[in-house]
Amino acid sequence: MPEFWRNSGYQLLTRGEDGFLRLSDEFLRAYLFRPELAPVEESCQNELRLHEALVDRPTRQVDTSELAVVEDEDARQNFQLFLNFRARLQRAENLEQGYLELFRTGGGIDFPPLFVDHLAHVILRNILAEVDDSFELRAGEMFFREQDVRKNPDAILLIDNEAAEIRRQQRGGSPISLLDMLRTGSILGATELEILADDNVEKYFQRSEAFDFALDLTFGRRGGTALCRVMERWITHFLGAAVQIEPQEMIDDERWSWHIGLDVEASALLNDLYAQNDIDDERRGRLLSLYRLTFNDDADMRADIAGRPVYLGLCIGANGRLRFKPQNLLVNLPLAAPA
Repeated sequence: MPEFWRNSGYQLLTRGEDGFLRLSDEFLRAYLFRPELAPVEESCQNELRLHEALVDRPTRQVDTSELAVVEDEDARQNFQLFLNFRARLQRAENLEQGYLELFRTGGGIDFPPLFVDHLAHVILRNILAEVDDSFELRAGEMFFREQDVRKNPDAILLIDNEAAEIRRQQRGGSPISLLDMLRTGSILGATELEILADDNVEKYFQRSEAFDFALDLTFGRRGGTALCRVMERWITHFLGAAVQIEPQEMIDDERWSWHIGLDVEASALLNDLYAQNDIDDERRGRLLSLYRLTFNDDADMRADIAGRPVYLGLCIGANGRLRFKPQNLLVNLPLAAPA
């Protein structure tokens, strides 16, 4: 299988016979070399000593007195955030369980939200280990990277926000029309963010760490179907329930019983659509795509709505971006109660 997402941390972990990822010293040690935790010239001796001890043994206990003598307040806080993150993962049998418990138990997340994206990244790398479809891999990037959205009546393009910003700076911020993007197959001019297409799919594996392919999410095109396949794999891996998901142009269902917003905006919009509340044109226009999810086995669903579809939705935020929330697929499904 071609390699991809080399910087996800996947190679630092072990995969159990159950297919789930086990925490390792190597995975935790990598966080200690991030800029927020790596020592700098001004670091005091106590900070250097604590950092060296954790690098040597990333799972060692850290007494509160060891943190208290670190002189720099930011460094103390950053060590504490790392320890909070480590504690959440150590309490779980595997990374997948640790990720899921973040959203099932409530109480908030006491470490940087970026670390949640890191977990989604490496877990999805595990889930897609045997996938060689570049469209699915590009759709998977939505699970852990914010997307810029370019939308008109003919096309919906998702562009990695960070990659777009880099190209924008390189071009001096000059605009380019969606029509030009579609005509040339590239975005942002000379430095090019290509639109993933049948004739360039092999390039994805060479550039998977750059996140510099745009994804066409227009209804009826490969991007939306690829996203469906990734969502199916995500749900089955975590929950063990087999589902089928397909793009949907609209919801025309008198027995509409359940829906899940895949981002904050979509959750609110679907709630209002379900309640038949008035929605202005601007807000309705932010709806990007709809999907229909069905369970292969009705016994996996809540008995009172077994056999009915679950509708999924994606929306553009007010800032023109999409922040996909893959955890919503795990905690908001109408699953049957455990026996």
